[in-house]
Amino acid sequence: MLAANLLVKKREGEELSDREIRFLIEGFCDNTVADYQMSALAMAICLRGMSTRETTTLTDAMLRSGDRLSRDASGDLPRVDKHSTGGLGDKVSLVLAPLLAACGVHVPMISGRGLGLSGGTLDKLESIPGLRTNLSGEAADDVLNRAGAFIIGASESIAPADRRLYALRDVTGTVESVPLITASILSKKLAANLDALVMDVKVGGGAFMKTQKQAAELATSLRQVGNAAGLPTSTLLSDMDQPLGRAIGNAIEVNEAVAVLQNQDTLDPALTTVRELTLALSAPLLLQVGFADDASEAKRMLEKALQDGSAMERFELMVAGQGGRWEKQLPVAPGHVIEATEDGFVAGIDCRAIGTTIVSIGGGRRQTQDPIDPAVGIECRVRIGERVLRGQPILVLHCHRNQESEYLDGLRDVVTVTPERVSPNPVVICLDGE
Repeated sequence: MLAANLLVKKREGEELSDREIRFLIEGFCDNTVADYQMSALAMAICLRGMSTRETTTLTDAMLRSGDRLSRDASGDLPRVDKHSTGGLGDKVSLVLAPLLAACGVHVPMISGRGLGLSGGTLDKLESIPGLRTNLSGEAADDVLNRAGAFIIGASESIAPADRRLYALRDVTGTVESVPLITASILSKKLAANLDALVMDVKVGGGAFMKTQKQAAELATSLRQVGNAAGLPTSTLLSDMDQPLGRAIGNAIEVNEAVAVLQNQDTLDPALTTVRELTLALSAPLLLQVGFADDASEAKRMLEKALQDGSAMERFELMVAGQGGRWEKQLPVAPGHVIEATEDGFVAGIDCRAIGTTIVSIGGGRRQTQDPIDPAVGIECRVRIGERVLRGQPILVLHCHRNQESEYLDGLRDVVTVTPERVSPNPVVICLDGE
């Protein structure tokens, strides 16, 4: 069997057999299939697509290229997790992991770093002094036993085929391929030995998937392949035409996540959206592992854990277990206010401009080795559909001295205000393709 023959077969639109897919991935890992051949395969998949069977086999082959997390720490407790395709101000993982742990399940969350406009959960957590996200297997199990949740990065032994293939996808322009995205995400989630997974597929101007059609295609692929691989998987489409919550940055997002965990969000419509999305993602996981009979019961359990402080307690245990020192909140850079120049209604928020500014002031990365400044960020004080008055604060830029003059002017047109009333966007668009 020659790799070149299989590449021609895929380019011509034929399906690859399970044996052929495994041959290519195994050869890629032991260097008998060259990088240029795997790049050609990625391009063929991007152009021709893959069936659910092919994508499931590709996912399994990438999973088998590395190790899995131990189940020793969980014992008989179910293990659940959530993954987001990335968006502006998405701090849900920081709330969801300890919240579900407070409801009695284990959440061994393998997360990632930010690159480009989407922030990374690991970068946000590392805003907390001393917190480590590169734990050994034994240390991670210890945190899971004590706190019921951890949030760490994937070690090099987890799906190494995905790590190598992603680097090629980045330089060959094949990052947007739905089968390759699906295999990349699920190979790492399957390595965590989960009993249930929920996927948050973002859609809109601040998301990877710009249209609901694109997002629905990815959600369907993730759901079908996850279930075919033996991992009960549900999906949710959520709005990213505006930031989630108010805070965009690293330390500032941790502070906002803690506000939700401390039940401080009930009167703030922006923070309420963070709670709403977190509950919408968490409830299906409790249902899938038999901890609740219906969605209403699941949401009551989750709300109780927020109200009685047990979710916040789990957060503090998780942070301490990972070496962090949590106090009341994290420091952020000084704020510089941008005000509305007219009365009206918020009709749009330019997520790309906000994300680009965050990266420029040091809160995000252009390249993987770029350092992160946890103290910088932006607060979006308004949401689509809200009425604003001239002189009302709409954005706050948090940056260091002498940075503000360079970036304030570029942010003045981020929020579009019109005289006509605008309908607000729902944060949850649909569940499992409904």
